[in-house]
Amino acid sequence: MKVKCFDENSEKDLESKINSFLASINGDIIEIKYEVAIGIQGEDQIYCFSAMVIYCAKE
Repeated sequence: MKVKCFDENSEKDLESKINSFLASINGDIIEIKYEVAIGIQGEDQIYCFSAMVIYCAKE
Protein backbone atom coordinates (compact mmCIF):
# COMPACT_ATOMS: atom_id res chain seq x y z
CA MET A 1 0.00 0.00 0.00
CA LYS A 2 1.23 3.51 -0.85
CA VAL A 3 0.09 7.11 -0.41
CA LYS A 4 0.44 10.25 -2.52
CA CYS A 5 -0.31 13.69 -1.07
CA PHE A 6 -1.38 16.77 -3.00
CA ASP A 7 -1.60 20.42 -1.90
CA GLU A 8 -2.87 23.18 -4.18
CA ASN A 9 -4.24 26.73 -3.96
CA SER A 10 -7.35 26.04 -6.05
CA GLU A 11 -9.84 23.21 -6.47
CA LYS A 12 -9.25 23.09 -10.22
CA ASP A 13 -5.48 22.66 -9.78
CA LEU A 14 -6.00 19.91 -7.21
CA GLU A 15 -8.47 18.14 -9.46
CA SER A 16 -6.10 18.31 -12.41
CA LYS A 17 -3.12 16.95 -10.42
CA ILE A 18 -5.14 14.09 -8.95
CA ASN A 19 -6.66 13.13 -12.31
CA SER A 20 -3.21 13.08 -13.92
CA PHE A 21 -1.85 10.93 -11.10
CA LEU A 22 -4.77 8.49 -11.25
CA ALA A 23 -4.31 8.08 -15.00
CA SER A 24 -0.63 7.26 -14.51
CA ILE A 25 -0.80 4.54 -11.86
CA ASN A 26 -1.22 0.84 -12.42
CA GLY A 27 -3.12 -0.34 -9.37
CA ASP A 28 -6.19 -0.08 -7.22
CA ILE A 29 -7.38 3.06 -5.45
CA ILE A 30 -8.24 2.31 -1.82
CA GLU A 31 -9.39 5.76 -0.69
CA ILE A 32 -9.08 9.47 -1.37
CA LYS A 33 -9.17 11.83 1.61
CA TYR A 34 -9.94 15.50 0.89
CA GLU A 35 -9.58 18.58 3.09
CA VAL A 36 -9.93 22.35 2.81
CA ALA A 37 -8.20 24.81 5.14
CA ILE A 38 -8.92 28.54 5.25
CA GLY A 39 -6.63 31.15 6.73
CA ILE A 40 -7.01 34.90 7.04
CA GLN A 41 -4.11 37.26 6.43
CA GLY A 42 -5.12 40.88 6.77
CA GLU A 43 -8.19 41.28 4.57
CA ASP A 44 -7.33 38.26 2.39
CA GLN A 45 -8.68 34.74 2.74
CA ILE A 46 -6.18 32.03 1.86
CA TYR A 47 -7.46 28.61 0.83
CA CYS A 48 -5.51 25.37 0.83
CA PHE A 49 -7.01 22.35 -0.92
CA SER A 50 -5.35 19.04 -0.13
CA ALA A 51 -5.92 15.36 -0.73
CA MET A 52 -4.26 12.07 0.06
CA VAL A 53 -4.66 9.14 -2.31
CA ILE A 54 -4.21 5.70 -0.75
CA TYR A 55 -3.56 3.00 -3.33
CA CYS A 56 -2.04 -0.41 -4.00
CA ALA A 57 0.38 -0.48 -6.90
CA LYS A 58 0.52 -3.56 -9.12
CA GLU A 59 3.97 -4.66 -10.08
